[in-house]
Amino acid sequence: MWSYRKRIDRDLVRWREAGWITPEGEAAIRTDVEKGIRTLGLANALAILSAVLIGFAVMSFVASNWQEMPRILRLGLLLASLWASYALAGVFARRGMDGFAHAAVLLGVGIFGGSIMLISQMYHMDGNPADAILLWAAGALVAGVGLRSNPALAFAMILVTYWGISEALRFNTVFWPFLLPWAIVSAAFYWQRWRPGLHLSGIALTGFIVSLGYRLNDGDAHGLVTAAGLGVMAAAIAGERLKPELPALWSGTFNYGLVITLAGLWALQFFKSPELDVFTLLAVLAMALLIASIFWGLQSGNRGALWLGYIGFSVEILAIYVKTIGTLLNTSLFFLVAGLIVSALAALAYRIHSRAEPQLQGGAS
Repeated sequence: MWSYRKRIDRDLVRWREAGWITPEGEAAIRTDVEKGIRTLGLANALAILSAVLIGFAVMSFVASNWQEMPRILRLGLLLASLWASYALAGVFARRGMDGFAHAAVLLGVGIFGGSIMLISQMYHMDGNPADAILLWAAGALVAGVGLRSNPALAFAMILVTYWGISEALRFNTVFWPFLLPWAIVSAAFYWQRWRPGLHLSGIALTGFIVSLGYRLNDGDAHGLVTAAGLGVMAAAIAGERLKPELPALWSGTFNYGLVITLAGLWALQFFKSPELDVFTLLAVLAMALLIASIFWGLQSGNRGALWLGYIGFSVEILAIYVKTIGTLLNTSLFFLVAGLIVSALAALAYRIHSRAEPQLQGGAS
């Protein structure tokens, strides 16, 4: 439905410019489309939630009566529940009820995970619990790819991330194998052309890179993380120049790079307790980066970078105040200088805009 709305937006503009529809007709079509998306979106969301609840209900019922059931009945009940869910998904898909079909697939994935746990208990299988999570993620991946279910793929990424975190904590080091299943699920997102899934992959990879600052070099690799984030931001800016037809890719990459860079800088500022001159330099760099990100967001139309810049600047100022609250004179001096610099930048941006606006109007005329 979301892709349909984007397509209808483009078509409506083209139809209006061709004179095929009136502005009133365009507005009526947009209202009708939005109403349908909101209604169907609510139904789909409730269907997904119901699948989660039913899955827990089935597993709870089976687990509570597990010991009283013969072993063959246990296995038969698990298999029947699993395949009944996928059969129900097929029925919904044939009727065009895609949201309900995805909910049924997600129900099957949940039952598959519960079956892993219950069968392991039944046969007294010993091993690392995280391996069961990885097997569950593999099942969700197969279901997501085979049945073209984006929610199942999203659940697979969540399980892979949980698996990676569990293993990193268990080994107390960087868990590099996480990158392999992450890449496989990310490739499935790309194959599905599902942008929210790619954002989910970006969030997971961002967290992994940020964690390197606390895992590498005895927990003192935040400078490396900062450099990596700056590299990602630079690559996004270069990519937008070289391949402007992919704005969503470059804007998302820039935003994740900004988050990585800020995480590294904030760790250097507030977790490593640097000397005052180093702390001041890092604070200036962080504020300059945030101002530049706000400027870039305004210039490129990247609203994510714009809001990250605003929020990050506010957090930076508040953190500086809390960090230096014992030296109020230095704190007030820092804020005064920073305020004057930002004011000068605001005045400069206004003058540039005032000079550029007549030129744009002249070009348009």
